[in-house]
Amino acid sequence: MLITLYSTEGCHLCEQAYSLLAEVGVQDNVDVVDIAFDDALFSRYGVTIPVLSIQHHEDNVSELGWPFDIETLQTWLTTNKLG
Repeated sequence: MLITLYSTEGCHLCEQAYSLLAEVGVQDNVDVVDIAFDDALFSRYGVTIPVLSIQHHEDNVSELGWPFDIETLQTWLTTNKLG
């Protein structure tokens, strides 16, 4: 299952979020999406990035918004059957 990291260039919090993903060993399952190039994504996530998202089915999406630490991330991954 692919994890989407909504981000943008120069976002130090996004870099921290990616580092946490790498620390738990799921960085190969992460697709980093730059919200700056999509008006809808920018409107939705512009002030809340970084945001992690997993789409289970067409209508079932799980998101984790910043701030989160490694424990919260691990719990979210386990809940979404990735940890």
